[in-house]
Amino acid sequence: MPPTTIISGGSRGLGLAVVERLLERGDCVATFSRSGSVALESLAAIHPDRLHAEQIDAADAEAIRGFVARAAIRFGGVDHCIANAAMAHEGVVATVRDDEIDAMLDVNLRGSIVLVRECVRQMLVRPVGNERAAAVGPSVVVVSSVVASRGSPGLAVYAATKAGLEGFARSLARELGPRGIRVNAVAPGFLETDLSSSLSEANRARIVRRTPLGRLGVPADVVGAIEFLTGPRSAFITGQVVTVDGGSAA
Repeated sequence: MPPTTIISGGSRGLGLAVVERLLERGDCVATFSRSGSVALESLAAIHPDRLHAEQIDAADAEAIRGFVARAAIRFGGVDHCIANAAMAHEGVVATVRDDEIDAMLDVNLRGSIVLVRECVRQMLVRPVGNERAAAVGPSVVVVSSVVASRGSPGLAVYAATKAGLEGFARSLARELGPRGIRVNAVAPGFLETDLSSSLSEANRARIVRRTPLGRLGVPADVVGAIEFLTGPRSAFITGQVVTVDGGSAA
């Protein structure tokens, strides 16, 4: 039986690219986002038996709980969890509004933690000797950002939420390691996605200048790292943050 991967924010950008790759790998994939997309609908039409998609707010804990339960029933369990959904508001901290702070904390940090918690609960109740579990051990990947460790003007609150995710991943790796569940983070640099579309031209130019490879990344640059961390070749890797940023953090 193919493994089941749950990923948040799978309707566009990096999340959509990961959904496509995992379907190609043969996974059953369950994903949610606040709004769907034509591209995701097209994938669902091609893979009706292996792709489950719903429109859910990543800040709604009760909706996430129900989504994970439905996906686990449909596909017979949960093997991998990828917490990818995120939002960003650019602006100096002196001008950021309370509702913008709350939104980033609710989606990027709290929503990701809730998703991981619900997926881990499913992983922990899988029967001992599960053939699928033996083939590819369960794993969690949280999508952080290079700004969590390097910082970026105008993104202090966003960076705080991503730094929180990295601390969560490291601690959870120690907590779940004895149960055979690996937990890692992937920290992309700035990507050409809807999330980065709010960057000012000055900020965008500054990022490109300090990146040795001379460009912003694209989702395809990051997909391989996530696929690796949810596959058998990473069986002895946990508690790590894998940076994919074109060298800007070097």
